[in-house]
Amino acid sequence: MEPPTLASVLDAQRLLAPHLPPTPTWNYPALDAAAGTTVFVKHENTQPTGAFKVRGGITLLSRLDPAVRERGVVGYSTGNHAQSLAYAARLFGVPCTIVMPEHPNPAKADAVRRLGAELVEHGATFDDAAPYARALAAERGMRLVSAADDPDIIAGVATAYAELFAQQPHLDAVVVPVGSGSGAAAACLVAAALAPGCEVIAVQAAGSPAAHDSWRDGTIVRRPNRTAVEGLATGSGFALPQRVLRERLADFVLVDDDQIAAAQWRLLRDAHTLAEGAGAAALAAVLADPGRFAGRRVAVVCTGGNASEAELRRCAALDRPRVGAAAQ
Repeated sequence: MEPPTLASVLDAQRLLAPHLPPTPTWNYPALDAAAGTTVFVKHENTQPTGAFKVRGGITLLSRLDPAVRERGVVGYSTGNHAQSLAYAARLFGVPCTIVMPEHPNPAKADAVRRLGAELVEHGATFDDAAPYARALAAERGMRLVSAADDPDIIAGVATAYAELFAQQPHLDAVVVPVGSGSGAAAACLVAAALAPGCEVIAVQAAGSPAAHDSWRDGTIVRRPNRTAVEGLATGSGFALPQRVLRERLADFVLVDDDQIAAAQWRLLRDAHTLAEGAGAAALAAVLADPGRFAGRRVAVVCTGGNASEAELRRCAALDRPRVGAAAQ
């Protein structure tokens, strides 16, 4: 399996253009003051599904052979990849089944059902849902769609970074949250072609460091999956993104769940932006290490805005953000 080329990313832009307008990138003086640098927020939370992954779902389904489309697709997800596939499946009239861990984010689960997909709950975590989805796809003869181990998914996601570098061509760094790693891999591929002087820095929750540790160790590893930030809650690295990250990623850092919640609160108060935990993780990394980013032009990707009610209550209860050292 080869990573997508820049030509594939540009073709994905063509495929997405009738369905998704570019998302905005804005600067907020209050965030600049908090971070001690110039911060640009790429607002993927404004997508119709509330998250960046819809780019990958539409790209993949638009490229599927008609016979494969007719049989349908199966995905496994904590929510945003699920909505991406369900949205794209409705767009193209494709049968779609989604496997989520038990007791999923109610808003994400309801969105999947409203989009017309079948929702199956199985297992306690993302990593429990995955093998069940594989077995279900094999049993039904449907196409299994990985959250990240697919070149078309990464090519679709990469269009966000093609937009970003067109909107802000003089960035020094882009900070990208990682669950499966499709976004960080996409950012690396596009930066190498369009902004080779820009660092790409990945960030993951310290409670679920599998992607971070896979990158650090140079091999796919499994790790405990304990973060409450569902979009970052993966217990294993993904092979295709890790291949790209090992070649091109500048750095990979960890932040804890409290730092992420504080960044959600910052975005809500200072940037009028509703972010789910994963969507705030990039800002959390910048706030946690102000010396590293001082005097630089930094983009953070708000990958999603599908926050649960529990997340919102926690953010509302914060008196002020806690900015501490990033977890090591």
